[in-house]
Amino acid sequence: MFEKEYDVIVVGGGHAGAEAAAAAANMGSKTLLVTMNLQNIGQMSCNPAMGGIAKGQIVREIDALGGYSGIITDKSAIQFKMLNKSKGPAMWSPRAQNDRMRFAEEWRLSLEATPNVDFYQEMVSGLLIEKNNVVGVRTSLGIDIKSRSVILTNGTFLNGLIHIGDKQFGGGRAGETAAKGITEQLLDYGFESGRMKTGTPPRVDGRSLNYSVMVPQPGDVIPEKFSYTDTPVLTTQMDCHMTHTSQIVHDLLREGFDRSPMFNGRIKSIGPRYCPSIEDKINRFADKDSHQIFVEPEGWKTVEVYVNGFSTSLPEEVQYKALKSVKGFENVKFFRPGYAIEYDYFPPTQLRHTLETKLVNNLYFAGQINGTTGYEEAASQGLMAGINAHLKINEKDPFILQRDEAYIGVLIDDLITKGTEEPYRMFTSRAEYRTLLRQDNADLRLTPKGFKIGLASEDRLRRMEKKEKDSTAFIDFFRKTSVTPEEMNPILESVSSAPVKQSDKMFKVFSRPKVTMEHMLKVNAVSSFANDNNFDREVLEQTEVQVKYAGYIAKEKLNADKLQRLEAVKIPDNFDYYKLKSLSYEAREKLSAIRPVTISQASRISGVKPSDISVLLVFMGR
Repeated sequence: MFEKEYDVIVVGGGHAGAEAAAAAANMGSKTLLVTMNLQNIGQMSCNPAMGGIAKGQIVREIDALGGYSGIITDKSAIQFKMLNKSKGPAMWSPRAQNDRMRFAEEWRLSLEATPNVDFYQEMVSGLLIEKNNVVGVRTSLGIDIKSRSVILTNGTFLNGLIHIGDKQFGGGRAGETAAKGITEQLLDYGFESGRMKTGTPPRVDGRSLNYSVMVPQPGDVIPEKFSYTDTPVLTTQMDCHMTHTSQIVHDLLREGFDRSPMFNGRIKSIGPRYCPSIEDKINRFADKDSHQIFVEPEGWKTVEVYVNGFSTSLPEEVQYKALKSVKGFENVKFFRPGYAIEYDYFPPTQLRHTLETKLVNNLYFAGQINGTTGYEEAASQGLMAGINAHLKINEKDPFILQRDEAYIGVLIDDLITKGTEEPYRMFTSRAEYRTLLRQDNADLRLTPKGFKIGLASEDRLRRMEKKEKDSTAFIDFFRKTSVTPEEMNPILESVSSAPVKQSDKMFKVFSRPKVTMEHMLKVNAVSSFANDNNFDREVLEQTEVQVKYAGYIAKEKLNADKLQRLEAVKIPDNFDYYKLKSLSYEAREKLSAIRPVTISQASRISGVKPSDISVLLVFMGR
């Protein structure tokens, strides 16, 4: 069946696996995607949404590099919102509600339309390893498939165990079997593994809900989109709705706590801190008598609804009884109850920044196998693993994004350097250079890099270059052009900003906190320049951000440049930290285990003190 050798085999067809297969194939590698169910490629296992705080920036970055997630999201979106618009642009985060079935369909069709991608439906039960090099996979039918590299994107399937109350059964997702064999083989090879937990809420019949007593949550009046390509913009949108739990709901849920696998010891692994179950919220925040519930439609035509905020593993009858007491859910009908799932993961400190394992060459891990949670985090890792697998087997330099270049760089560096003992979720607060890493400039930051490695198309590059050229021209216009008090003061008065007493450069006036691009376009010279050059919304937004935050951006660039100096100080391979007696014992232990590549990476390892870094710098002749 498989006479030829593949360049890349991707195990798993979730968000990480789909992006990995697309990236490797589009760069020229002959790629095989092996998954247990081809009907579930790109499945939204949890909520039907993409993006959100920091996650939206990641989707934009994936798109800028030439990945598919942004395109798939736009094609299947039912609602779009830009979150945090009341804050500075570094915090603006795009989010889309999606049609779950169309999302998976678009992923399947996009991969089928990608040359170099083959598909095979079966469980991978083991890896073929020769002399510390992976050379293929073995399936549950005993078929050996050879390849030059393998990317594992197993999600929650490795020895997955589903919990509903006091019932438990093997599975990687509702209705799907767990994957066995890979964890045991890797442990025998010297890898460390752990267990993590995640959960999902009940799915219900939207026809049984009373939306009239809930608060509508519409999308933006003028919706944007994720991809920098010509994907469709929403013209009609579906509303989500919001309701709340109550003390009655909490009391009904507490009745089942003695049968909760979270509280009776059945679940021993750690769940996501920032996406707790409803029983965990009630227990941790006992002083709160209500919690928000977001009612999210699963698609344009289906009546299935996702009950966001009600993730639970309580017995199904407890779930049902409590949910019936939520406002608007009095006559609720279940499609399926919520559940928790435990699964194996491998602490990511066992990986290089390319996501290649340190113990086995050409073997890559991406997604929840690395201890992350979320579609976006998984997709970005899949993209980077696919890129680096292709580059390595073609003897090219690795592709690594730094912390000041992308949220993807922050994510991977955090995982490799610090590890994680709970499901890792990306937040804007994790990035020290978030003013540089905005959602609006992901194409300016990353498309040239994507084009250079052969992933982003020339059309993407040309679009990015035009946007950059137009915004630069508009910024120069504001720097060079003056505005009179007669023209500017009525606008300043309307926003309660102090009047100007003489003609001044527009750049200076535009920098004021309350003055927006909308205000500046009321100035004849500005509107004429914008119209004559046919500037689009992206150029107007990019220009406004660059003008208003010029000082902050310059300061962060300066700090990033300082960091780059430490990135340039490489640590030799197989360096013996134990011979440096001036290092603290903890530093020697941590540095020996993680094997940082640069002084900068070493400085971010938990337990390594500034004095330890000074010792290393002295030893390196710095």
